[in-house]
Amino acid sequence: MSKDKQILIKSYVLYVLVAIVMLIVLVRVVNIQYGDVVEDAPLSADSTESLDVIVDSIPAQRGRILADDGSDLVTSVPLYDLHIDMTVMSDNLFEEVDSLAYNLSNLFKERTEQQWQSYLRKGRVDSSRYLLIQHKVKYTTLQQLRTFPILRESQYKGGFIVEDEFVRQLPNGALAKRTLGYTREGARPVGLEGAFDKYLAGEYGLRTKQWVNGSWKPISADNLKDPVPGADIVTSIDVNIQEVAENELRNQLVNQDAAYGSVVLMEVETGYIKAIANLTKGDDGGYYELYNHAVGTKTDPGSTFKLASLMALLEDGKVTIDDVVGAYGEYHFYDHTIKDSHEGGYGKITVREAFEVSSNVFSKIVYDAYYSDAQKFVDRLKSFGLADTLGLDIAGEPFPVIKNKGEDGWSGITLAQMAIGYEVELTPLQILAFYNAVANDGELIKPQFVKEVRMGNRTVLEYDKVVLKEKICSDNTLEKLKLCLKGVVKNGTGKMLQSSNFDIAGKTGTARLVNTNLGYGEDYQASFVGYFPADEPKYSCIVSIAGPTKQIYGAQVSGTVFSAIADKVYSSSMQYHIDFNKENQPLATVPKVKYGSNVETATALAFTNVDFADNSQGAEWLSGNGTDKVTLKPKKVNRNKVPDVKGMPLNDAVYLLENLGLRVKYRGQGRVVTQSVLPGTELIKGNQIEIGLK
Repeated sequence: MSKDKQILIKSYVLYVLVAIVMLIVLVRVVNIQYGDVVEDAPLSADSTESLDVIVDSIPAQRGRILADDGSDLVTSVPLYDLHIDMTVMSDNLFEEVDSLAYNLSNLFKERTEQQWQSYLRKGRVDSSRYLLIQHKVKYTTLQQLRTFPILRESQYKGGFIVEDEFVRQLPNGALAKRTLGYTREGARPVGLEGAFDKYLAGEYGLRTKQWVNGSWKPISADNLKDPVPGADIVTSIDVNIQEVAENELRNQLVNQDAAYGSVVLMEVETGYIKAIANLTKGDDGGYYELYNHAVGTKTDPGSTFKLASLMALLEDGKVTIDDVVGAYGEYHFYDHTIKDSHEGGYGKITVREAFEVSSNVFSKIVYDAYYSDAQKFVDRLKSFGLADTLGLDIAGEPFPVIKNKGEDGWSGITLAQMAIGYEVELTPLQILAFYNAVANDGELIKPQFVKEVRMGNRTVLEYDKVVLKEKICSDNTLEKLKLCLKGVVKNGTGKMLQSSNFDIAGKTGTARLVNTNLGYGEDYQASFVGYFPADEPKYSCIVSIAGPTKQIYGAQVSGTVFSAIADKVYSSSMQYHIDFNKENQPLATVPKVKYGSNVETATALAFTNVDFADNSQGAEWLSGNGTDKVTLKPKKVNRNKVPDVKGMPLNDAVYLLENLGLRVKYRGQGRVVTQSVLPGTELIKGNQIEIGLK
């Protein structure tokens, strides 16, 4: 055989081997991409006896879920599994094993110094290539270990193997926990974690592993493909209002020894949810975020549904709010009697007054108006959007129940029952969206939890207002309804909710809860839903408490929670308060520029007419001071080290640190005075740094 032919054959063999390896990698990538193999797929020793090397996936760091002010609601914290390859180190380096054992015994006290020595020496004798040091250590512990003898060397010299994983954490505890949700293997995705998983998840990386000592060991410190971190989602949730909502709801649930409750606060114009709380009584008597009742629990709304009945009556010209009706306390339909809560009724009152005091005379008004054509009433309710879902981004919203005449469950008393909020079922959020449409001049909009998706500081997707129905009823009807809703708080069942600072418009509701298949039981649900300020609505809110044991009426049980939340929003919203600093004050001295962005600093100085000289030589970051004018000088930043951000304003500090790959948590306001990672420390992308401002 000629030499050229031998070379040709060898080349063919080499090409075939390369093709086989590439095919294995391709199959693995496809499996990872389409979900057949995820993360570290468990493989038995028997199934891998003939398989020395695999290509495995590396989970990406999951994106954060942020509050509307940019603070963390959910974040990923890295934990590290630590091993050591006892075969790679030289004999000279291994002589430091006693010192390593001493340091390990001080850090991990489950073994003494002598036990660590024996453990490491046995690993050396056994030629262990994947000897466990510790599972799931924090970054600060890892940094300590990197200073220890042997471990401070590179993986190829000292054998130190570090594998990271990310654990989801809630910096604010259980705040809005059920709405934030989770994703778990084998479980249905829940909340925002599930709804926005495609953005949060990022992209898997790839690495090679080898079967060593009964487990898969990374072959190299370098990856075939680095994982791509997930995007962050910015919610509309205001942490301060959320905390008030949960605390007030919990206090009232405890006070009433109730079964569960929910609160939702929403911006009238945009539909952005500013706070959502859901608390359920646990077996131990405490209250926890176990289920999202606001989104997923539909019940008979009771008297809060009278707004829909009155809207239908006005739209169809059946009544005016000044018509006089006889509210004598009992209303008979076949063999069924509906009673008012006020014994003996209210006598002759107007329709508006009947709404304000929540008289059940509405059952008679609707029955008489639509008796000959009950489906017209149903169709009118459906025209308001009450039979449709809201299309929420998070899962779990059920379809409302608005019965059609003649279908299963319809009876001779159904029309009268529907008029006062029975034999219909809606969730608290569906009811709130309806009331919000009245506050929003008839425009029904989709409630939304997320404002934008970000990759670093770059917005990649924004969520604008979604209009579900441009007009649910006429302007004339809206005008009358708004008068009636204000009257509930001024003159009716919501009088105790009056505020000296602003007017509230809303409706109380009390309804019996259905006891599985046994019909209506003895447990009640108390609600209050409305908006504020009444004349220029900014926020709508619903509070719903199920199973109160001391009182059952909406104003006393749920209205107090509504009022506390409204007061918090009012006190913390600048648009409601007088600006005492409208007149510009002259600067007493030339300002100092402690540390800031070149472009933004120059823009700010020019805008405020401060004289300055730019000697920054085009540097991205600068500082400056002076007596007659500000002289700007360059401030250098080493992109491989943690910078000193003390003295910087919050926006510049966050911009600099996040552009370097760090995740920022902050507290306080003003300028940075402390930072949790010392300046000059080696920069590890993806790690968290906390800065304090004053």
